[in-house]
Amino acid sequence: MDRLQAMETFIRVIEAGSFKKAADTMHVLPSTVTRTIKELEAYLGTRLLNRTTRALSVTDAGLRYYDSCKAILSDMRAAEGMVAQSTGALQGVIRVGTTPSLAKNFLIPALPDFRERYPGITLDFQLEDATVDIAQRGLDCVIRAGEPPVSRLVARRVGQFHWYVCASPQYLRRHGTPATLDALAQHVAVGYINSQTGRSSQWLFREGGNVVARSMPENVRVNDTDAYVSAGVAGLGLIRVASYMARQHIADGRLIRLLENIEAPPEPVSILYPQSRHLAPATRAFIDWCSEVIGKAASDW
Repeated sequence: MDRLQAMETFIRVIEAGSFKKAADTMHVLPSTVTRTIKELEAYLGTRLLNRTTRALSVTDAGLRYYDSCKAILSDMRAAEGMVAQSTGALQGVIRVGTTPSLAKNFLIPALPDFRERYPGITLDFQLEDATVDIAQRGLDCVIRAGEPPVSRLVARRVGQFHWYVCASPQYLRRHGTPATLDALAQHVAVGYINSQTGRSSQWLFREGGNVVARSMPENVRVNDTDAYVSAGVAGLGLIRVASYMARQHIADGRLIRLLENIEAPPEPVSILYPQSRHLAPATRAFIDWCSEVIGKAASDW
C-alpha cells in the first residue's frame, strides 16, 4: 500500500462525502477507493469511517487522522515546491474549475504562453457554469464570476465585467425596441437558470441610486451560457449577457445592445482557492498567471 496515496484518497473521501464522488475526482473506479480505505484501516488497526447504505460518517479517530493527513501532505507539497523552485522547474497537476465561457474566451487561447513558462505543470480543467464545491471536487482553485460567498476560501479579484441587455436585429424588427425598464415587461426574454436556485436569474439595474430587479416573461430557458447567447442571436428573446461574451456579436451585427443609458451593477471575477500555510508553488504560479491574463483582458470589458 502506498501510504501517501492512501492518505490522499482518505482526504478525498472525507471532502467529497462519498466513495463514488471521491473516485470521480481521482479518475479511478469506486472499487479502487473502497479497497484503499479498507487497506488503510487494516494497516492502522482502527475504523476511520462508518458506512451505511445511505450515509458516510467519520469516526473520532478518522477526524484526527484527517487533520494529520492534511498537514503531512501540505508539508510534503511545500518541500517538493521548494526543491522545484530552487531548480527553476515547477511540476505538478493543477485541477481548475471555471466556466466554459471564461476558459474558451481567455484561458485556452493564452495557454501556449503558460506551457512555455511552465512545461512541467499539467492543467486539468473542469468546465461548467454551475457553482462547485472546491473540496468535494478535489480542485486546487476555481475562477468564477459574481460576488464570492463568505467562506474559508481566499478570493482574489482579478477583474470585473458589465451586463449588456441585447437582442437580435430580427427580434427587434418583430417586437420593437424597449427604451425604458418598464418597457421590458412588454417583451419576452431567454431565461438563464441559476444553478443554485433552480430558477431564472433576475435582471439587476441601477435606478435612482438604488439597485432594482426585473423578472422577465420567458418562453425558453437554458442553463448554459453559450446556449443562452445562441438563443439571443437566434431571435428567441432579449438576453442579459456578460459584456465580454456580447462584444464580438455586437461588432458583427448579430446582436444589438439596448438600454445603454441604464447602468447595471458590475460583476466581479475572482480566483478562489483554499487558505494554506504552504500553497503549492505550481498552484501559485497558475493563479498569478491567471490574474495576469484575465486582468489584461478585463481592461476591455
